[in-house]
Amino acid sequence: MSDNKDNRFSYAKNMSQTARRRSREIMAKIQNEREKPQCPADLAPKGPLAVKNQVVGILRMTSDGGVVIPDPSFKDTDWGMVDIDKTHLNGAPFDMLVVCEILNPEEGKGKCRGTIKEVLGDPGNNDARMLTVLRQFGLSQTFPDEVLAEVEPLPVNPEPSLVDEEIRKGRHDLRNLLTITIDGEDAKDLDDAISIEELSNGNFRLYVHIADVSNYVREGTALDDEAFKRATSVYLADRVIPMLPPKLSNGLCSLNPQVDRLAMTCEMLVDREGSTYDGQIYESVIRSDRRMSYNEVYRILTEPQDTDNEEYGPIIGMLGDMRILADCLKRMRERRGALAFEFPETKVILNDDGSVKDVMPYPITFANGIIESFMICANEFVAKTYAQMQYPFVYRVHEDPDPIKIARFSLVARNLGAIGRLSGKVTPLDIVNFTDTIADEKVKPVADELLLRSMAKARYSSQCLGHFGLASKYYCHFTSPIRRYPDLYIHRIIKSVIHEENRKSHFSGLVERAAEQSSEMERNAVDAERASVDIKVCDYMSGKVGEHYEGTVSSIIDVGFFVVLPSSVEGFVPFRSLADHYYFDERRYCAVGAHSGTIISIGLKVDVIVENVDTELNRIDFSLENDFLPRSSGKNSGKQGKGSGKGKGQGRRTPIRKASHGKGDRFKNRPSKGGRRGPGGRRHR
Repeated sequence: MSDNKDNRFSYAKNMSQTARRRSREIMAKIQNEREKPQCPADLAPKGPLAVKNQVVGILRMTSDGGVVIPDPSFKDTDWGMVDIDKTHLNGAPFDMLVVCEILNPEEGKGKCRGTIKEVLGDPGNNDARMLTVLRQFGLSQTFPDEVLAEVEPLPVNPEPSLVDEEIRKGRHDLRNLLTITIDGEDAKDLDDAISIEELSNGNFRLYVHIADVSNYVREGTALDDEAFKRATSVYLADRVIPMLPPKLSNGLCSLNPQVDRLAMTCEMLVDREGSTYDGQIYESVIRSDRRMSYNEVYRILTEPQDTDNEEYGPIIGMLGDMRILADCLKRMRERRGALAFEFPETKVILNDDGSVKDVMPYPITFANGIIESFMICANEFVAKTYAQMQYPFVYRVHEDPDPIKIARFSLVARNLGAIGRLSGKVTPLDIVNFTDTIADEKVKPVADELLLRSMAKARYSSQCLGHFGLASKYYCHFTSPIRRYPDLYIHRIIKSVIHEENRKSHFSGLVERAAEQSSEMERNAVDAERASVDIKVCDYMSGKVGEHYEGTVSSIIDVGFFVVLPSSVEGFVPFRSLADHYYFDERRYCAVGAHSGTIISIGLKVDVIVENVDTELNRIDFSLENDFLPRSSGKNSGKQGKGSGKGKGQGRRTPIRKASHGKGDRFKNRPSKGGRRGPGGRRHR
């Protein structure tokens, strides 16, 4: 036994570094294969409804019944066709979208049998396609009766007697403080409002008022249980699945103008360097003076009109102060190395009948950035306060990136023009300084995208682990309790401290559970939102087959490359549709023509034709208008090729750029562009 042990030790000692690395890769691959679900029963329940052993797909006829062909849009249902005995068709018509329950979930791929539980409709029907998203991701548009029963007696607005009683108990009365909300025109759930004062010393007193949802959603109620299950509102392309019933989310909790609202206020003193040097968090009563939109604020600050003073009065000066302070906060974050990703994210504009009118990137201006800066400031202050108290809490964390992934990014970025290298444990400022050496502005978005793919995913945790992307030691989500459960939950913790309830041991056993559920439901919401946008975008592009567009190479894989259009729609060009034989050079992150030497690199401008759109598979295929005649050549564009470049591509599910709700969060749980974007295009860090 000892000889064998010595031999193993000697072998390991003499292994080359390359062999050691390869051995680790093989072992990691084996471990990954072991962890992959082997059958439907291995999958965790999906979404708030805890959907399990369920497949959504098209029912086709067979000689002895039917088969359900799982919708390939949803990777978790890739268990092959599900056999449906004629006794389990349950009257379902063929060639329709259906929900199928798997009867033998312990069997592997290709061996599943099922029964039809629900008919969703014709695959060509837009609403039926959207229903597949709801069913697949366990989302419900309705609330349980017991939840609605708890909400029913609540008033539309707080009763004056209740407000007076709350003030008597210690709530701060801020109703005479000039206060506004700034959101997108289509937002209905207004979580936050802002007040600001310039001090005599030139610094600022910033008030971030957040809806006091926890005053109405009490622990131990059916309403709280449902909010916990959902953990987040979900913003699909054509509808919102709220975390709370609309009577609360759009009514009693929403900080609508000219009505009294209960709030949690984070009052902070911030200097001209962007440092928060003092502050407090307390319960308040506010009355928003006006609802503003991002577009409105942008217009006032960039194109002032003679009638503005009459229309907006003191709000004009307030907006000027807000812009100054937001700039101070932005510069402070830049100095410490916060990563600023700016990706064109997809906005789907619908007709009244639900069909797609247009697809475009979300319009983002500095007005969005003003609110984002204030929300980040409040989130950091609250997180720091409770971390230093060592009180049980739910934090938003974004952990340090994997050094191996960063090293790979560094290699590719150098081929994009970056100078230097990144290795080992890096800081956010290291990354910023490295990427700033890229001189070509056209490829910087490419570098940002590759960098984002190298990052860890943001999540919730009971541990304060910092936020790498923001270069912040302390961070949480405090500012969106109407649509995020972690925010609601920490409000509950904060209120218990304000009222000296001594519930530290109570919350200690619950915060990690809240963090894990919120992280899981957030990931589910990201996937659902992306799937809904894919459906709508493919529906829109199905009417554009044969049309010509200018686009930009956005990503390359071993069988082809993706091209993004100015509208943010992305399609696939397979190498097999080109005249030359191309291979993917992973080290340089480009494709090289074997015969012509043509180099296809990210950022390259190309003219494409919409060749094919598969609305069942959510795939958009492009062909090159000229093979290969790039519109412009940069450092890595290589030679020009020849040929027609036409023909159908194999495509894949379109990685549409989609994003989030929640102001101030670009570190969404996906390795591709964008993230979640909700009312008014609010980010979710």
